[in-house]
Amino acid sequence: MGMRDNVCIVTGGGSGIGRAAALMMAAQGARVAVVGRTESKLTAVRGEIERQGGTALVVSLDVADREAVLRMAAEVLAAWGRIDVLVNNAGHSSAHRMLLTTMPEDIRATVDSNLAGTIYCTQAVMPAMQAAGAGTIINVASLAGVGGSLLGGPSYSAAKAGVINFTRYLNTEFRNSGLRASVIIPGEVDTPIIEHRPVHPSPEARATMVASEDVARAIVLVADLPQRTLIPELTIRPTCQRDTSAEVGLQ
Repeated sequence: MGMRDNVCIVTGGGSGIGRAAALMMAAQGARVAVVGRTESKLTAVRGEIERQGGTALVVSLDVADREAVLRMAAEVLAAWGRIDVLVNNAGHSSAHRMLLTTMPEDIRATVDSNLAGTIYCTQAVMPAMQAAGAGTIINVASLAGVGGSLLGGPSYSAAKAGVINFTRYLNTEFRNSGLRASVIIPGEVDTPIIEHRPVHPSPEARATMVASEDVARAIVLVADLPQRTLIPELTIRPTCQRDTSAEVGLQ
């Protein structure tokens, strides 16, 4: 029960990995701010948390809106007086996954949600964590950011590589301050983002992928460790590696 009474912010909390992480953290006694763009989904997650006896706050915003992100952090501090854990999970990929069909708007939206939003949210919570002398930043990246992925596309792969490097940067700037940053690097995960791929994998293929709950367990492991201990990077991928060449498409 190491997370009891911790205050956790989870972006992209309305579905997939974010929803699973918010539920697990709340089950361990944390107070959770569920953040995302679709208020109805966030409200549904808050309802799930409250039905299991937990406490949650809903904040609807786009993480690429820096002013909204700053207001969100202030709202959490006003409600609960502290911020212990930030999970930067929000992000999406574009419908276009090949270099020459990827439009400027695809690039901007993908980089804004995955990378800029991660930086903005971290900037927003860092003053409170510095004042407390403790805090945990958990960024959710992707194996697409380790080796360029045709399934992820150029913008998503580059943005997730940026998230991994940003996490390393945080541990350099805030070394020996009591703050720590970890990056979770999942392989294929069966989440709603799969539905934006040019070619949808079959139900049988999705059954072999990592589940959202599996990644959430990794997030909670990192968050629940004593503050003296850091897992800088944690890779989680399917045990069985499948052939995805037929699903890349030409879009």
